[in-house]
Amino acid sequence: MNRLISFAAAPLLAIALIAPASADALADRQALMKDQGKTVGSITPIIKGEKPYDADAVKAALTHLNEDAQKIDVATLFPAGSDQGKTTVSPKIWEDNAGFVAAVAKYKKDAAAAAEANPKDLDSFKVVFNQVAENCASCHKAFRIKKD
Repeated sequence: MNRLISFAAAPLLAIALIAPASADALADRQALMKDQGKTVGSITPIIKGEKPYDADAVKAALTHLNEDAQKIDVATLFPAGSDQGKTTVSPKIWEDNAGFVAAVAKYKKDAAAAAEANPKDLDSFKVVFNQVAENCASCHKAFRIKKD
């Protein structure tokens, strides 16, 4: 009888263990992406020429952006089933997982290079920042569903 109950309860236990992991993954990746957006937003006025170039602010932002980039672990933050709920991730993440993993790896590499570059002026900042921003745009275009 105990074996029967154990076998019957096993699927329910598996669902209970998987669901919170996906919910946590969704919340964790959204928090990480929002933090990156906030960091990019802090230096966008410099790129646009709306604020004067501030080497310390740029260095801090690029360092923080890189730290966040290095936290992106596809297996942890994008597990199968984490496309449910309030999210804009595209199923293409799992359909072309190798492409997504490659895009994340490129972003991480370029974010690290940007932080290491330590640009001293606006022109050099634009070069390294644009490389990082191109990664964001291409990944969002390929692996994110546009919001209405």
